[in-house]
Amino acid sequence: MQRLDKALATQTDLSRTLLTELIRTDKVTVNGQIKKAKYKAKTGDLIEFEVPEAEVLDLQAENIPLEIVYQDADVAVVNKPQGMVVHPAAGHASGTMVNALMYHIKDLSGINGTIRPGIVHRIDKDTSGLLMVAKNDQAHESLAAQLKAKTNKRRYIALVHGVIPSDRGTIEAPIGRSPKDRKKQAVVADGRPAITHFEVLERFDRYTLLALELETGRTHQIRVHLAYIGHPVAGDPLYGPKNTLTPNKGQFLHAETLGFEHPKTKEHLEFHAELPTIFQNAIKELRKNN
Repeated sequence: MQRLDKALATQTDLSRTLLTELIRTDKVTVNGQIKKAKYKAKTGDLIEFEVPEAEVLDLQAENIPLEIVYQDADVAVVNKPQGMVVHPAAGHASGTMVNALMYHIKDLSGINGTIRPGIVHRIDKDTSGLLMVAKNDQAHESLAAQLKAKTNKRRYIALVHGVIPSDRGTIEAPIGRSPKDRKKQAVVADGRPAITHFEVLERFDRYTLLALELETGRTHQIRVHLAYIGHPVAGDPLYGPKNTLTPNKGQFLHAETLGFEHPKTKEHLEFHAELPTIFQNAIKELRKNN
């Protein structure tokens, strides 16, 4: 017996990245039933999958300001501003980080296809901070493998509702698509394992400043986990309350630290990005009123 994702990889010429995405989005069935990647495929199983047609988007390089923190022949690290979408989608083919990358960096990995050149991982539109970008396919494979093996470092800073009494803790709760709202993720029994570690940096009257480290990388993981324990990210338009700090101006979640092994030199690289001005100002105001 073999895991479903590995069985598909050996039986098709599709990339592991694409196969993982097909399984994650319920486009793979075994004997007519949707199965997860960990399902043990057996001799005689009828495995069917649907490969969606490639999105045909006329992507243009755009001269959009982009803070490139580091760059060499293999990788780049970008400090994404709050409010910028990482990669294009149908109906939203401009103004993204990919459009900016195509202008500022000419050599990008093609593993994720024409609409996601160089993109190894992403952060939400309203989350700011550091992202690693691959400039060739070898680098892409290496960085993606580090994400899967959980050997890279990702530290986030978040301002959340409520006062968290514990100085540190771990949230371990499986995440999957919400059965009540398909636009949301949620903690669900049959979700994928998800682990988030947190440490309290500062407490205010009605808010707490946290440092968080991801052990897994599920969609909306930090936002879902914090809402699940009753302390949603301030300003979160999807999982947080309407009554919040500076509503409609984005969420107070920032990818502050990014560390990884260089794909070629094997040197450990680590980068830090200061909190956005709006985030710093919010903390200053909270301190005044504390």
